[in-house]
Amino acid sequence: MADLKTNFCGLQSPNPFWLASGPPTNTGGQVMRAFEAGWGGAVWKTIGDPIRNTSSRYGAIDLNGVKMMGLNNIELISDRSIETNLREITEVKKRFPKHLVIASLMVESKREVWQDIVRRAEDAGSDALELNFGCPHGMSERGMGAAVGQVPEYTEMITSWAKQVAQTPVISKLTPNVTDITRIAAAAEQGGADAVSLINTINSLMSVDLESFAPTPNVAGKSSHGGYCGPAVKPIALHLISSVAKKIKIPIVGIGGIGNWRDAAEHIAVGATCVQVCTAAMHYGFRIVEDMADGLAAYMDDHAYGRIEDFRGRAIPNVLDWGDLDLNYKVIARIDRELCIGCQLCYAACEDGAHQAIERADATGGGKKNTNGMGVHVPRIIDEECVGCNLCALVCPVDRCITMVQVDTGLPPMSWKQRTGQAG
Repeated sequence: MADLKTNFCGLQSPNPFWLASGPPTNTGGQVMRAFEAGWGGAVWKTIGDPIRNTSSRYGAIDLNGVKMMGLNNIELISDRSIETNLREITEVKKRFPKHLVIASLMVESKREVWQDIVRRAEDAGSDALELNFGCPHGMSERGMGAAVGQVPEYTEMITSWAKQVAQTPVISKLTPNVTDITRIAAAAEQGGADAVSLINTINSLMSVDLESFAPTPNVAGKSSHGGYCGPAVKPIALHLISSVAKKIKIPIVGIGGIGNWRDAAEHIAVGATCVQVCTAAMHYGFRIVEDMADGLAAYMDDHAYGRIEDFRGRAIPNVLDWGDLDLNYKVIARIDRELCIGCQLCYAACEDGAHQAIERADATGGGKKNTNGMGVHVPRIIDEECVGCNLCALVCPVDRCITMVQVDTGLPPMSWKQRTGQAG
């Protein structure tokens, strides 16, 4: 049986699933309900000098009937006092001593202020500290959040301030709103961070009402840039986590677009030790962790992985620079005649958006009955024109109807760097 217990910087977590700092971890009551549901850890909603939040504060984008594919928020840190948050952290740890409570912290960029909040959070019972260097809106305009995380020197400096007094692991939370996140991660490591977490939300403006011309979320007819998260950001998170994993030696906590066990496993495969979830918990509630844990355990059992470490980072060697890819590798499309429904969508996509490598079936010939007894006209792949771009397989509405099949070019592997003499 797969063992989901995770060792993070010497701390034992019941599983790799943590709630991210945000609305689901705003109060002790929420965190305790989450632990009862099965979450292994929780990163408390960012603690600092309490602020006044706006109303409204969330906006979303839906896709083909799926709600909240992307979520935008202009909500800031906790609007509750430091004292209240720390008291509730103490209460949670007394009731759930084996679950991890990580205090997310953000204060003004002064050594004495940071060190004071670090000491107070640890005194309250926090198992670890997450330094919020990533909030892209509101706090960054005040010289905090992403204003710190976008400057390597500031990231290193404040991380080092925290480490001077911290007795628990220090995690630096990174913003994706930079040109090169690996520089920021390296700065955090240089400052003594025990781990990094990424990604924080992405700067965004969600939408505009074309009648009132008010952006969303609407605050008295106005709005502001906010933080973008949800399922839509997972590809960006995977890219940045894999990039950071190649550059630093300290652990990584993966964040971004995790809504099921497979998303979590992908984060782990590119280097994450644990993962944080926010939007999915806001959308579906805390019980989603049950399916996440069961699904991850089943995957691990199927592949004979006894521990998370058995497959953590396994994908990293396969993430290469484009110049190292084999240019002599070739695939072409194949259409399963028994599955095809004759919609001709592959033809339209290839003809107008790709390489004109599909021939549309003549409406007067080439018909056949598929497995459902439907009379359909199956398009034909023009092998000599197919470049293996995958577009037809991506747009096909029938699962596994179009597959990409490797063909033997008779040529040895050859990358762009090898062709141009830049290899090695």
